[in-house]
Amino acid sequence: MKRLTLLGSTGSIGESTLDVVARHPDRFEVVALAARASHDKLAAQCERFVPRYAALADEPSAERLRAALRAKGLPTEVLAGPASLERVASLPEADAVMAAVVGAAGLPGTLAAARAGKQVLLANKEALVVSGSLFLAALAEGGGTLLPIDSEHSAVFQSLPRGFVCGRAGEARRTGVRRILLTASGGPFRATPLERLAHVTPDEACAHPNWVMGRKISVDSATMMNKGLEVIEAFWLFGAPREAIEVVIHPQSVVHSMVEYHDGSVIAQLGAPDMRTPIACALAWPERIEAGVAPVDFAALGRLEFGGVDHARFPCVRLAFAALERGGTAPAILNAANEVAVESFLAGTLPFPAIAAGIEHALGATPVQALDSLDTAWRADREAREAARREVSRLGRATG
Repeated sequence: MKRLTLLGSTGSIGESTLDVVARHPDRFEVVALAARASHDKLAAQCERFVPRYAALADEPSAERLRAALRAKGLPTEVLAGPASLERVASLPEADAVMAAVVGAAGLPGTLAAARAGKQVLLANKEALVVSGSLFLAALAEGGGTLLPIDSEHSAVFQSLPRGFVCGRAGEARRTGVRRILLTASGGPFRATPLERLAHVTPDEACAHPNWVMGRKISVDSATMMNKGLEVIEAFWLFGAPREAIEVVIHPQSVVHSMVEYHDGSVIAQLGAPDMRTPIACALAWPERIEAGVAPVDFAALGRLEFGGVDHARFPCVRLAFAALERGGTAPAILNAANEVAVESFLAGTLPFPAIAAGIEHALGATPVQALDSLDTAWRADREAREAARREVSRLGRATG
């Protein structure tokens, strides 16, 4: 029986995780659930899974959850405040922690799980994008293990030799890897005329052709910043040099990523575009379990297409590679500026193409420091957000 803490249980990854868990009550026990503020969803999850703990980031939401659980006679203890996520992430009774809180807010809980020696099922990009070497040092200190949840990174992991250790420097070269090929659908605007991009709406950006995701990550897919962040993640996850990591457009989202070896072999992982596959893979690794995912109908699919990245259409990919090359706090700056720009776009105050412009400005305006502590990363995050807010405000007025 694997005992699981789920950070970000009310988001799309969290709900998919609980769907897989519910299919295997003999294999998994939910010890704790945590979310930011969605007390209604969390109450329904507590009623179904009866965890020992539930955590919310703010006290008013936690109090509403306590009232709902009391009314149902449920014994779950409710914790509140930002530190509550760190507490449930390091519970001694939990074996594994699904880190699925979106954005930089998920970093403290993910780091706490690493330090506590948990098996970290990593869906929170920021742990590696923002803290990189710091996160891997915490993982080594705690003696835990790391398994990727992103469909692309899971695909790479599944295409690597059995026994591959995520987070170990030089591991890709040691196992004969020549290239890591991350596939990208190209999102909803892959073929949209460039001149129309200035007029696309948030709802259009969130209408992904293949995946069902939250709004922030859907916009990241539309700009392909999600792929840029995945490049940075892959650098840390697989111990590969940045020049060995490439992005390939694959509209069908059936080939989730590929690994090319020095002997010329290319091994790929294929499947339906459903996050329950990588989730089930990580939950049961190295075994395979039912995830409720429909099989791929290759006869109906007909063909698989691949192409290069158009950097005029997707400048965020170029910016991510540039941040990785600069190193230090540059990826944290990139991530923070992206969160600010996407928030402004979703609020309707920034046109879609200006997302990349706001990020590029912040990368140029924020000093890059050596990543010597988490405080340094947070300082870069704050400075980048200030620079990005000034620039997106200016860009919004200029195009308004």
